[in-house]
Amino acid sequence: MEVVADILLVAGALGAGLYCFVLSRRLTRFADLENGVGAAVAVLSAQVTDLQTALETAQKTAIHSGDSLDDLTHRAEDVAKRLELMVASMHDLPPVNSHPASPPTPKSPVFSRHTGGAE
Repeated sequence: MEVVADILLVAGALGAGLYCFVLSRRLTRFADLENGVGAAVAVLSAQVTDLQTALETAQKTAIHSGDSLDDLTHRAEDVAKRLELMVASMHDLPPVNSHPASPPTPKSPVFSRHTGGAE
């Protein structure tokens, strides 16, 4: 009976050793930097860095665009005020005829002579 127990104990130890060996190889392949999860983590880390720089660039561009838009808005408001003043001053002008007058006929020039006296 003792021999059978020793054989079972050795078989269990060999089975556990084989299981640990297989598990070790699987974990090595799983964490491999070229094919496994390590590669995926490395790629994701690089992409996060790229996205951070792109986000910073986009934020700077948005701030610059916002400042430019503010400047253009202020300029447009100033121009609108000037246009309103111009339109308001147009009410002082006499109305224009709806039909244009016929062009004047050319006349011969009229010459007049002034006498040399003081007026």
